[in-house]
Amino acid sequence: MKVGLDWASEIHHVTVIDDAGGIVDSFQVEHTEEGLCRALQRLRKHAVPSELAVAIERPSGLVVERLLEAGHPVVPIHPNAFSAARPRWGASRAKSDPKDSYCLADFLRTDGHRFRVIKPLSGGAEGLRALCRLRDDHVKAKVAATNQLASLLDAHWPGAARIFGRLDSVIALAFLTDYPTPKSATRLGESRLTMFCHRHSYCGRRSPTELLQRLRDAPVAPTIVAPETLAQLVSAQVRLLTSLLATIADLDSALGRALLTDPKASLLKHLPRIGKVNLAQVVAEVGPVLERSADCDHACAEVGAAPVTKKSGKSEAVNFRWAANTKARKALATFADNSRHASPWAADLYKQARARGKRHPHAIRILMRAWMRVLWACWHKELAYDPKNHGGEVRIAKQLPENPAA
Repeated sequence: MKVGLDWASEIHHVTVIDDAGGIVDSFQVEHTEEGLCRALQRLRKHAVPSELAVAIERPSGLVVERLLEAGHPVVPIHPNAFSAARPRWGASRAKSDPKDSYCLADFLRTDGHRFRVIKPLSGGAEGLRALCRLRDDHVKAKVAATNQLASLLDAHWPGAARIFGRLDSVIALAFLTDYPTPKSATRLGESRLTMFCHRHSYCGRRSPTELLQRLRDAPVAPTIVAPETLAQLVSAQVRLLTSLLATIADLDSALGRALLTDPKASLLKHLPRIGKVNLAQVVAEVGPVLERSADCDHACAEVGAAPVTKKSGKSEAVNFRWAANTKARKALATFADNSRHASPWAADLYKQARARGKRHPHAIRILMRAWMRVLWACWHKELAYDPKNHGGEVRIAKQLPENPAA
């Protein structure tokens, strides 16, 4: 028997079918603790959970986790694949929740060999991934808050936005806290600015004289908003940005602690120019891909490091792979791009790709694919990365004395 589950925010629909495609059971499930428990008990009446696979259109979420915890094999079916298969069950493409749950179960019955069963992550891996994704969300929020603050200052207080290099730096936020409006900075001179920089341990390359000149060279905005109102607006945005910087720092510390207990992180921590955050992203996002993939080529395709070839008759095209794990692709691309600044082998591969006319993103994907082979070997052979054991690095190192530009 197979199960199809049409997921929704409040009410799910479940259909159980037999091996011939006949409906054995069909019912609704409320998204409550009582509803989920009742649904799991009802499924146990039909078969042992380990023998009752469930098809669903999403690979994660509370419902998926509860099914995995109960012992059901969960098969995620991509909505695009399911939508393309809809004509099998009627040319009209009529849609309803009960029908969708039946179609998912029937799709699993006929094409189940084409899909992968979700392998639940361990508690440590799940926690590391949650930390990485929450940090990404906070970084996006920080960028948005910084842009909002920049827009506010450009309209009313341009000098404050230009005096320091980065608006989201601690020193820039401290300046806005003390001087939220042009009026508050009217008596700001070189001596006051020198004292401010000393008080906040400013170690930038600019002297107080240069910083003050930047402030004075900025255009003067017309007084449209009252100084008291502008001070409230700037202070509110500064508090938001300060809070986000603090939470990001806390999450970075939590990532560092989580990496200390992760056995796979110790295998990859010596990769060239991989920082603490990027190491956590690679372990949390690329690691599960390495775990469930059949081979390295399969893993490369899932992280978007391999292109898609379309060939028909005399026409042939190699295109960018859109259907990929975007979070894993971003984590691996960040590492690959950084690695070429510390690894002669990676730098050589990148240079060769650019010499063949590849644009930067394409060259990085070529480098991603090469690094995936290294990650695959380290991950599955339980070998810690060592440049001395990396054939490509050794080969390039031997060439360096003869040709330093290689």
